[in-house]
Amino acid sequence: MSFSAKSGALLSSRAARWWRWQQPTCAAAAPAWSYFGGSWSRPILDMSYSRHFLDFQGSSIPSSMKKLVVTKLSQNFREAVTLQQDSPVPLPGDGDLLVRNRFVGINASDINYSAGRYDASVKPPFDIGFEGVGDVVALGLSASADYTVGQAVAYVKAGSFAEYTVVPARQAVPLPSVKPEFLTLMVSGATAYLSLKELGDLSEGKKVLVTAAAGGTGQFAVQLAKKAKCHVIGTCSSDEKGGFLKSIGCDRTINYKTENVESVLRKDYPEGVDVVYESVGGKMFDLALNALAIKGRLIIIGFITGYQNPTGLQPIKAELLPAKLLKKSASIRGFFLNHYLSDYKMALQHLLKMYERGDLVCEVDFGDMSPEGKFTGLESVFRAVDYMYMGKNIGKIVVELPHSVNSKL
Repeated sequence: MSFSAKSGALLSSRAARWWRWQQPTCAAAAPAWSYFGGSWSRPILDMSYSRHFLDFQGSSIPSSMKKLVVTKLSQNFREAVTLQQDSPVPLPGDGDLLVRNRFVGINASDINYSAGRYDASVKPPFDIGFEGVGDVVALGLSASADYTVGQAVAYVKAGSFAEYTVVPARQAVPLPSVKPEFLTLMVSGATAYLSLKELGDLSEGKKVLVTAAAGGTGQFAVQLAKKAKCHVIGTCSSDEKGGFLKSIGCDRTINYKTENVESVLRKDYPEGVDVVYESVGGKMFDLALNALAIKGRLIIIGFITGYQNPTGLQPIKAELLPAKLLKKSASIRGFFLNHYLSDYKMALQHLLKMYERGDLVCEVDFGDMSPEGKFTGLESVFRAVDYMYMGKNIGKIVVELPHSVNSKL
């Protein structure tokens, strides 16, 4: 739908009073866009609810924006995704918010999405990116009952790798401020909280193994298990990551680059571990499975080592799986956040309160130590995904989106 058609729908509301156009200098300038600072800006709606439809503090919402789009199905993110420079800025519907993204999160499953593994019926082109934090810059009339322009919000919705994203108000999470730490909780934190709560059966003294423990979601699994008074073991790939894990309470770190994980687990935990929070797959899955105690539980939240393969999988020794589980009365459970959305807001509220009380560390990695420096702008999303798959990050990888030169934010 064109801008005129969409804005006509807004004008039909009771709040609409009149258009105030910035007049063009000549008739040939129609349609009536004003030209300011080298870019076209939208006309202004003068309405009784005008504060909801104007960009924050009166700055103009541009007519076009940058965004990332999947143009080819591939597990190779750089092959699959294209940066579009002049995509139309979407308009919010009656119950929607238009969010100017300030920070967007990188997830291992971004390449599963670009490969079309989550919904085979969806064909390119389609938007990508799962989560964002930003400011409300415009919104529909119904949405204005709960939100206002300038409000900080976070959300989980496909299409966050864009300068602006339309978000249904019911899916948004109001925040006290725009901070990247809040973004770490949206997918990574909520996954750890809900999976351990629903499937982990944690209690004092239980031994919990967290693989990729210094990553975006592993950091939360470590801390939440410690809050439950468990003994926590975390695998990682460097001494620096091991130091971070110790700083957030991990009892035993295993650097798999310098230590043999299987030998350490067999020697230090001869009776096995009670719970495994597993996100690596392949050989690490096999080691974790073998390390389970009697009645042990292995929770699969991902298998990142396989995502870059054409099948999305890394081989495991599955032929002995039934016997191994039976022998220990052990279990394996998968966890996919989309299946627990009924409990999502409760989990997020709990995590936000923990963070605000200072009871939860939300480590953010902006890629400052990467060869080309901090991840800034949508162009750097490609580097950020590479950085994740090189195993360099400590905490959640976040990309900062700079303010437009036309923005007063």
